[in-house]
Amino acid sequence: MQEESASPSARPFDPGCPLTRDTEQSGDRAGRAAVDFPVAVVLPAGGCGERMGLPTPKQFCPILNRPLISYTIQAFERLSWIGTIVVVVAKENHDLMLHIVRKFNHTKVKVVQGGTTRHRSIFNGLQVLSNNTDDVLTTKPKVVIIHDAVRPFVEENLLLKITLAAKEEGASGAIRPLVSTVIATTLEGYLDHSLERAKYRASEMPQGFLYDIIFQAYQRCSEYDFDFGTECLHLALQYCGTNAKLIEGPPALWKVTYKRDLAAAEAIIKETLATSACVITEAAAEAVELAGALQKNLATQSMMVKDIITSAKESNTDYLSKTPNFLQITVNGLNTSGLLQMVKHFEETGHACLYPVVVVWVQLNVTKRSFDTQKTDELTSFRRLASEIKQGNVLLYGIRIDHTEVSEQWERSVERLADITGALIRDRNPALIGQLLHA
Repeated sequence: MQEESASPSARPFDPGCPLTRDTEQSGDRAGRAAVDFPVAVVLPAGGCGERMGLPTPKQFCPILNRPLISYTIQAFERLSWIGTIVVVVAKENHDLMLHIVRKFNHTKVKVVQGGTTRHRSIFNGLQVLSNNTDDVLTTKPKVVIIHDAVRPFVEENLLLKITLAAKEEGASGAIRPLVSTVIATTLEGYLDHSLERAKYRASEMPQGFLYDIIFQAYQRCSEYDFDFGTECLHLALQYCGTNAKLIEGPPALWKVTYKRDLAAAEAIIKETLATSACVITEAAAEAVELAGALQKNLATQSMMVKDIITSAKESNTDYLSKTPNFLQITVNGLNTSGLLQMVKHFEETGHACLYPVVVVWVQLNVTKRSFDTQKTDELTSFRRLASEIKQGNVLLYGIRIDHTEVSEQWERSVERLADITGALIRDRNPALIGQLLHA
């Protein structure tokens, strides 16, 4: 069976969990300092998703044109102290998984074929890491993390706690309080007894293990365990005498199980992507004034404008990699060349590879020309451009705002502009690209 990994490339912007980029980078530095040993991840992804009620297994269902499993991989791949991610899939999905790895530039992934049950698939993934080869992705780790492919929202802080506890205790696992009371029933379908909820916890993922312990546990476990077991921590305890350190995890550990969970996951991702924006403005005084007013109004919507760039003075394009949201303010017309330069930069850096980049062109009208008399060829050109760059995962929207010296009227227009801009960035609706709205 052939296995592949993506070739190294520049990594695009990664919002990861709902954190600022600076916080995420400082957290990764702390992780590198604390984890001075090799760590690998095994993601069992061989399920068929029966409870989802869809023809596509849930791990491959798209969210913002990207399969769910890619988000889970990225949650681990963005951490420099994690070396290898073994993704275990069913035979019929092997080629699909390889395609996903290539398309989204996943550089740490090894794809292997799964077994007939969850435990058999995990064991297949662990066996790959036991091979003594020259492949850096199959180097034997000190600690291995086992996680569900359909739990994309896992924070670095928890992963760090799980990893360090596994190294010290031999095994560790995330837990959550029980939401509902657990009851036992009789064969006839009547209540037998209930458990005291305060004494019990739900076992969650991720779980971490010293590699030698979990590998040995799987070598020793029974066929019954392989066929019907679900709890890795139990195998480590039963066959190696290793009692896991349990760590309470956050609510974000929930698992995509049903169709409605896909909508919830998409909402979380969109909310995360909408936390920041960059404003690129012409040097005209009216445009700079509008940029500052927009910055204040978007802050009321919990959206931080990280940079206000005057395009006439800025040649450095580093700011184009800091956020997936951009507002370009032009006076009286469309700066097509500026937009094309941005899109070219996105293509060269892979900035729009993982998430759709939103560009809102704000046309500031200071000539008193009526909105209804907008040049037809200008609108046609804008719509054509929006359609073209959509192929590169860049969503282009347009908003026109008329400048006025009447302060109250101007403030209302800017508020409407901020409201429309915020909605476009949050919703990322591809159906609205190429539309020129009026604030």
